[in-house]
Order: sequence, then C-alpha cells, then structure tokens
Amino acid sequence: MNISFFFEVLIGGLLAGVMYALVALGFVLIYKASGVFNFAQGAMVFFAALTCVGISTKFNVSLWIAIPLTMAVMVLLGLATERIVLRPLVNQPEITLFMATIGLTFFIEGLAQLMWGSQVHQLDIGIEDVPIQSLLDNFNISISQFDVTAAVICAALVTGLALFFSKTKIGRALRAVADDHQAALAVGIPLQQIWGIVWAVAGFVALVAGLLWGARNGVQFALTFVALKALPVLILGGFTSVPGAIVGGLIIGASEKLAEVYIGPMVGGGIEGWFPYVLALLFLLVRPEGLFGERIIRRI
Repeated sequence: MNISFFFEVLIGGLLAGVMYALVALGFVLIYKASGVFNFAQGAMVFFAALTCVGISTKFNVSLWIAIPLTMAVMVLLGLATERIVLRPLVNQPEITLFMATIGLTFFIEGLAQLMWGSQVHQLDIGIEDVPIQSLLDNFNISISQFDVTAAVICAALVTGLALFFSKTKIGRALRAVADDHQAALAVGIPLQQIWGIVWAVAGFVALVAGLLWGARNGVQFALTFVALKALPVLILGGFTSVPGAIVGGLIIGASEKLAEVYIGPMVGGGIEGWFPYVLALLFLLVRPEGLFGERIIRRI
C-alpha cells in the first residue's frame, strides 16, 4: 500500500467530512429546539447559494456585497419559516411537522428558481482549488487548498456555534427547551423567541454551506442533495448532539473516500454514493441513538 496515497485519501475525506458536519449542524439545531426534522435544510442551502449569485449578477454588485445581503435574506427566511410554518403547528404530532418541512422544501426550491432562474452558475469565492505545493513537494500528498480553507471555515463556525449554545444564556435556554417544552415555558423561557433564533441561525448555516458547496460543485439544483449526505452523519452522531455532528461528519467523510478507493474497484465503483448509508444502517442496528445521543430505555 502506498502510504502517502492512503493519507491523501484519508485527509481529503476528513476535510469533506467537516463540510458534511456543517450541513448536519443545521438539522441538529432545529431538532434540538423544536423536535422537528427539517427536511428543508437542503433547499435552504440551494436557496442561499442561488440568491447570493442572483443578487451579484442581477444587480451587478460584488460577491462581498451580495453575501451580507443574502445573509439578511436567510435570517428573514428562517424567522418567517418559524412564524408562518412552525408556530401554527405547535403541539401537533411530529409526523405533521415533518410533512410540513417536506412541503416547505418544494416551496423554497421553486421560489429560488422562480426568482433567479434554474441555470447552473459558477461561484468564485476567491479560494483556488489547487494542491498545496509544500505538501506535494515534501510528502507527495495532494491536498486541495480549497478543501483545507473550506474545512477551516466550517470548523471555526461549528466550534463557534457549539460554544455559543453551550456557554451563553441563549444556549442554556435552548437546552432547556430541548429537554422539555412545557417545563421551559413554566420557568419563563420565551419558547417562540428561542425557536426564531435557532431558525435564523439555521439560515445562516445554510448560507455558509451553500457558498462553500456552490463554489466546489457549481450553484445548481443538485445542491439540495447535499443535505441527504447529512443523514448518515446524524445517524452516527445523534440527532441532538453538536459534537456528534462533528464526529459523525469526520467518520462519514473519511469512510466514503476510503471505501471508494479501496473497496470500489472490487464492486465496480460508485460506492461513494451509497456506502455512507450502508454504514449508517449497520450502525442503527448497534446503537440507534447515535454515538452522542441519549439512550432511551423502553419498558414493555
């Protein structure tokens, strides 16, 4: 085995895993606060990227002006979603809320394309997708400068949000809401305000993910499927754990790349697309609550 090539594949997978963790974080925040699995997170990623490119192109402004404008749009979208969709469905069965987010998915996808068109756009955020020359010269390992920079941005954002929700008053309120909605209301925690903040943060996370994935793969409808890669991450890490999203992302990112390179040739290739789901399925049989999820003991 070529050890340099092995580390090249492993590091590339870990860097991709950090980006998966960022997408998964959007799911975790909303699920922790409201118990809703937000199926529309992928559509929000697509909407954010397409809106940023659309503002930049249509109004002929630089990307760095379009980004804060898009950030404002995404925060408003998150707040509007909580106010119009989630709040009227409080205390409804979880399946009702889940179906509402599926409907929201198609609405956001259609709205994005209605506003800005459906053609594929290139997105240049100023990070070159070229190998880091020092690693290539000294260790014969080809690691993309874009992958490293994107992973650093994602890691900084995930760490910042993890600290925010674990150390601040809002974070403590979020944990109280996640544990018991009624008890949180009883002690004076403004439930709807917390939900609004979480949905706004989820919109911001979708913007960062949309910019990074859009710069890598192009701004196109396929960005909506990036969220599906977050499902194995959530299953491994746990639906309510921010550290779980990080660890799950690293495991999924590394395992899919290694499987594609070392197992793929044995099964005809294409394993990268489905191996994470097989891994998640096997994991469900052993620890269905995830690595960092709370074990639920059901008594019969």
